Amino acid sequence: MAEADIREDRLRKLDMLKEAGMDPYPSTVGRDYTLAEAAERFDALAGDGATISLAGRIMARRGQGGIMFADLYDGSSTLTTGGTGKFQAVFQKESMDEALFSLFADASDTGDWIGVTGTLFTTKRGEKSLQVSSWRMASKSLIPIPDQWYGLKDEEKILRERYLDILLNTDVRDMFVRRAKFWATIRQFYLDRGFLEVETPVLENSPGGADARPFITHHNALDMDVYLRISCGELWQKRLLVAGYPKVFEIGRIFRNEGQSREHLQDYTQVESYEAFNDMRGGQRFMQDMYRTIVKEVYGTYTFEINGHQVDFAAQWPEVDFCTVIRERFGVDPLNCNEEEAIQAVRDGDIQVGEELNLARAVDHLWKVIRKGISGPAFLVNVPVYLEPLAKRSAGDPRTVERFQILIAGSEMGKGFSELNDPQDQYGRFAEQQAMREAGDDEAQRLDLEYVRALEYGMPPAFGLGISERLFSFLENRPAHEAQMFPLLRPKEQ
Repeated sequence: MAEADIREDRLRKLDMLKEAGMDPYPSTVGRDYTLAEAAERFDALAGDGATISLAGRIMARRGQGGIMFADLYDGSSTLTTGGTGKFQAVFQKESMDEALFSLFADASDTGDWIGVTGTLFTTKRGEKSLQVSSWRMASKSLIPIPDQWYGLKDEEKILRERYLDILLNTDVRDMFVRRAKFWATIRQFYLDRGFLEVETPVLENSPGGADARPFITHHNALDMDVYLRISCGELWQKRLLVAGYPKVFEIGRIFRNEGQSREHLQDYTQVESYEAFNDMRGGQRFMQDMYRTIVKEVYGTYTFEINGHQVDFAAQWPEVDFCTVIRERFGVDPLNCNEEEAIQAVRDGDIQVGEELNLARAVDHLWKVIRKGISGPAFLVNVPVYLEPLAKRSAGDPRTVERFQILIAGSEMGKGFSELNDPQDQYGRFAEQQAMREAGDDEAQRLDLEYVRALEYGMPPAFGLGISERLFSFLENRPAHEAQMFPLLRPKEQ
């Protein structure tokens, strides 16, 4: 049957319920246990012969004549049993009011939420079940859910009606449980080490903390344009170091008005943190410890296969020298080449780019070719100053910064650096970035004089880091949009 015909039939059944005096959408239906709890306590409850009430969605419905079966699901589980939140309800005409039995047979459908009351027993086939003595509708379904076995096949429909994908696909449902545990593990990692969780503005006068194109909106009350943040409060959190908080972190949403790919989304969750009197070297140990904690707590393993790469988080993490690998691969030295030479190397390497190139963008494109072949985990180090305007210069070579990126499966999965706290150096680098913007690079950072003023009050030496949810999607070996519950889609044409 077409969906419209099925809906019409279910509307008829809705009227049938109302005529029988049963509210198809009550405020609640009482239940004594979740389905997982009923399964866990089955032997004791069945032995007592107690009457109990359960509730769930009808996922399957079968039978005829004087007996019918309904497979219920409520999404519950228990840590002790790992229960699936499923339970069988058995409706027998001889064991309940005949009119109530007929109403179930004639007016219920798969997809309906119902409440059932009865006693527990085991069928001849060994199925733990509830012998129903009464039932009531909890929420009448008007549109049929897809077949549980064949489910959703169209990728756009899967993402547009993600609630059905989660309902029908155990792997997807479990993934989002792991996603919640992923962020809970990170939060607890910080709290256990004395960090203060903070919230910083999402709307900003000037977006800072990253090289990215922002979203712009209008603030009606103040009658001015504002930007959605492109970092998780980097410049605000460092102001908090000036304020005297020694350790701060934030887990929040950030927004970047850029291209979409397997690895990149326009809005996503990120964690950033800042710790006074730590530096890049201490930060490497900190992040290595964090990543190992995440994979062990969430997945119970240190080894993963990601995008064709074998990754072992328990193995030694080597350092990859940025300038050395580019020089060896493309014959140009990022520290000594000029803009023309860097752009020519991109052309000679037949690297396809979709933007106007300057020195920084050209060198970055050279690096992106190399990183694809690095499985990691590894630390990328010795990056030129012009690629990182917020990191402290290296003591050994002031042309580079004390920054590292974590390389996993051919991509960058987090960044940390010794924070720049010299206000004059910061002003100079902001000015260089502003000049790049005025020359056409709309991802270059802006001159933020208020932040420079905060630095002039004095910010202690510090280490900062950022990790986005891209790490989670890589650990799941899925495209970034599939690892989000409800990724942004174009409106459906009516």
